[in-house]
Order: sequence, then structure tokens, then C-alpha cells
Amino acid sequence: MGVRTEKSAAVWTVIVSRPEARNAVDPDTARELHEAFAEFEDDPTASVAVLWGEGGSFCSGFDLKVAAGLDAATSLSELDPHGNEEAPGPMGPTRLELSKPVVAAVSGPAVAGGMELALWCDFRVMEEDSYMGVFCRRWGIPLIDGGTVRLPRLVGDGRAREIILTGREVSAQECLSIGLCEFVVEPGQARERAEELAHEIAAFPQQCVRSDLASTKRQAGLSVRQALVQEWDTSIHVMAAEGIEGAGRFRDGAGRHGSAPLIPPID
Repeated sequence: MGVRTEKSAAVWTVIVSRPEARNAVDPDTARELHEAFAEFEDDPTASVAVLWGEGGSFCSGFDLKVAAGLDAATSLSELDPHGNEEAPGPMGPTRLELSKPVVAAVSGPAVAGGMELALWCDFRVMEEDSYMGVFCRRWGIPLIDGGTVRLPRLVGDGRAREIILTGREVSAQECLSIGLCEFVVEPGQARERAEELAHEIAAFPQQCVRSDLASTKRQAGLSVRQALVQEWDTSIHVMAAEGIEGAGRFRDGAGRHGSAPLIPPID
């Protein structure tokens, strides 16, 4: 198997493990990734996921040795997103729209389809010597797993077009400076830092986390007024379900200055 999941309380770390291929994704790995994140979404005990590549590489993209043997008329038609938006993409989960957060922990290359996997995550932790890039540019292979959609939304149209068209390497520090990642850590520390962040997020009331995450995703393309209405419609039931009770706990002295649990302990 090219994918396994390690669980720590409400945090699941989904691991790509094809180090002999720098964690390039073949069809079996894509299917396993898709299944792992579908299971994460459906499991009520899971709150936050981390995506990490074992062996010093996040993911070097789709396995070109496999791609070289594809029949464009048949194999590629099976990946057409028009029919089923929940079906796996070439890289696996990149067409899933999860309600729960996913953090990318990037070591080494996150290039071509691997970059698209990282972009699919909600935010990214990169090691100092890691990098991204549309390396598939040199082989005539286009971005078909969300790269042309998600990259401009993160870094703006002009910068995204330059990165896509040149196919150049984008260092971790540059990624940080342009908003392509949110944290840069020392080599070998991406998974640990991503899991720390995941546990912090998992400690919060989860209906509120998912409501705010959904609103940030759905506001793209809306006017301010439309986005405000959408935010209200997404969030108001959470205020009734969690917010009022949480305000009562604050009133009674819980959670102030970080001195008490943010949520009641689970019996």
C-alpha cells in the first residue's frame, strides 16, 4: 500500500509512502488517498487531518512512468470530473470538498500534481529546504487537479500565471512571502509542526470550526453583501448549538487567559 493513516485522538495523519518514487502518485495511490480522506470526513471522531509524504518528499506529482502508458481516449475519460464530483481525481482527493480542515506538511518537493495536493489543503507548513513548482511544464502535462483554480486564489492572478507558465522552482521562503504557505520550519519538522497545529484546531468546538471554514470557502466570487448573507446562513445555527453555551462557560470563568479548557472534557 502506498498510503496509510496514523491517528492521534481527533487528528489523523495521512501518509503517502512511495519513497522509491519520491512519493509520486500512481492510480492505486490516488484511490487510497481518496478513500483515506473520505473515511476521515465520515468518521465522527476525526476533526483535523495532516497530509505528509514519508521519506523526505511530499509528492513529486503523478507517476510519469504510469502516465506514459495511458490511453488518452479511455484512461483519461475515466477521470472526467463532469460526471461525479466525489470521484477521485488523478491525484486522489483533490475534487473532494471536505467540511473538516486539512493541513499539508511539506518536506522536499511538492511539485506538479504534488503541488496541487498541497494547494487542496487548507494551509501549508513547509520545511526550509522544501519547494513547489509546476515541473510538469517541461513534459507538456497540464494541471488537471485544481492547480489553475486554487493557485490564483491564493497568490493572485499575475503571480500564479508566472509560476504556472515558467514551471520554475518556488522556494519555501518565497512561498511564505507570497502566501503560498503559512509556516516555514527547520528541515524534518514539518509533520511535527503541522500535527501541533492540528491538535490546537481540534481542541476548539468543532461545529464552529467547520462553519467558519465553510464560509471562507464559499465566499469566493460573491459580492460582499452576498458573502455576508452566506456567512449568516452558515453560522447562525452554530451560535445556537455551541456559541451561547460557550459564552455561558466564559461568563462562569472557564477558558480565560488560556487558564482552563476551551471545551468541556469528554467523559
